[in-house]
Parts: sequence; C-alpha cells; structure tokens
Amino acid sequence: MRWTIEEIRTFLDVLDAGSVSGAAARSNLSKSVVSKRIADFEAALGTALFRRHAGRITPTESAEELALRLRPALTEITRAVESAAWGMAGLRGTLAISAPMSFGIRHLSPVIAEFALQHPDLEILLDYDDQFIDLVRGRFDLAIRIGQLPDSRLIARKFCEDPRVVVASPHYITQRGEPETLADLQAHPCIGYLNLQSSSVWQFLREDGSVVGLSLDSRISANNGEAMRDMAIAGLGIALLPMFIAHDALTSGHLMRIARDLKPTSLPISAVWRPVKPMPMKLRAIIDHLAKAFSDGAPWAL
Repeated sequence: MRWTIEEIRTFLDVLDAGSVSGAAARSNLSKSVVSKRIADFEAALGTALFRRHAGRITPTESAEELALRLRPALTEITRAVESAAWGMAGLRGTLAISAPMSFGIRHLSPVIAEFALQHPDLEILLDYDDQFIDLVRGRFDLAIRIGQLPDSRLIARKFCEDPRVVVASPHYITQRGEPETLADLQAHPCIGYLNLQSSSVWQFLREDGSVVGLSLDSRISANNGEAMRDMAIAGLGIALLPMFIAHDALTSGHLMRIARDLKPTSLPISAVWRPVKPMPMKLRAIIDHLAKAFSDGAPWAL
C-alpha cells in the first residue's frame, strides 16, 4: 500500500468541496490531476471512496470514517513539519482563514494583506462566506465571527465591539415618518436577514440591561449585510445594520440614523480556533496581528 500526503489532502478537499471541480478550484489544480490523485488513493487503499453517477460523486461511508481519522492526523503532521521550518526560517506553510463576506472584503483584507507582506513564505487562503463554518470538520485554521459566540470547544479572542444602528433612507423617512420607539418600529417594513430569525436580529437593550427581541415583517430579505444596506438606500424599509456596513452610507447621506433613543445590542468581533497544543506560530502570529489592528475598537465607528 503506497499513498502520498498530496493524495490525502486532495481526498479531503474533494470531500469538503463536494466535487472534483470544487476541489480543483480550491487547490489551484486541474480537474484531471485531482481525479488521478483520488483514483491512485483508492487503488492504494483497495476500496472505493466515492460513488460516481452521471458526473456527480458522493462519498462512501468508508470515506466519511476515514476522513474523521485523517483530519487530526494530517493536522499533526503539518504542524510538526511547519514548526521545524519556522524554527529555522520564519513563518511557512499554509494559513486558512474564514470570515463573513462584507467584513472580510471591507475591513479584513487590508489587514491580512499587511500580514502577508510581512511573511512572504506563508501561503494564505481566505474564504469569505456569511454562512457558519464548522472549524472542527473544516480545513480552516481560524475563523472571524461577528456576534455572540455559542458555547463550543473552540478557543476565542474578542477584538472589539461593533455598534449597530437603525437606519433608513431620507426618502423613506419623508414618506413614512421616523419611528422612535419599539412599538413604532413594528409598524414599519424592515429589511430582513435570511441567516437569522427576525427576533434574533432586532434586539435591543432595556434600561435594566435585559434584551428584548422584536419580530418584524420583512417585505424583502437578503443573506448579506451590504445587500440589506442597498435595499434600505433604495427606500424599501428600515434596517438594523452593523456600523462597519452602515458607516459610509451614513457619512454620504444615503442613509440616516433613526430611533436614536433605542439601544441595539452590539456585535462582538472575535477570532475562534480549535484548541491545539502547542499553538502553531502562524496561528499565534495572525491572531496577535488582528488584535493589534483592532485594538482601538472598531475603526469605522462614528
């Protein structure tokens, strides 16, 4: 039985991506190379890892069980090799980071670019997606999370708190009037967020410090904050947005802040990672770099 680390990596990439083409795009390889590696790995193991039908592949039970054992083993091998290399010549290897789409593009990319320039031998993979990423099963070293963190086995470090603001377009306010109270908000159409229930988005602090959530009607909903902002600018309703998305539109006057006496809950911005010992130098370095970049709080806050 002969197999290679490259075949194992490719096998896990195909499993994660759900297709040969997806794995090829992730790893910057041709589909033929990916297919050959999978075929060679299956030949070495003497068993099929994927079912092929009409151009689609699905993993077998053996593949799922094998992946559960290979992921931590591959992580340990990679960590051992990279630790030896770092001791001689700085940060090397691969660092995979997941982050929400809007925050990643607008605010994280320049910070990561600065880090990449400081460590030219480190390969960095950025995946921007508003969907929840499972770090335990996924291939990422680090994820940026915005909002309250659920209890989990992950280690977390909070960088800052981002305020949220209730906003609407000047035209909308001219036509519909400005809501001032929680009861007023319920009489207005809101721009909904598809990834969370309305009552989980529209949350406000009472004077006693407790949190109240509102269920508001949404004429239009989106799964991305910038799309929600654009819908609000178009006058389709009110929106509750993080300041890192609303800031520029407020500054330009395309949106106006409303219901100023209300206190929306803020959004912690944190990094999370799997508990690994010893902590890889590349992981410690990027977390410290991000913490420094956001040490003065949310730099986009008004």
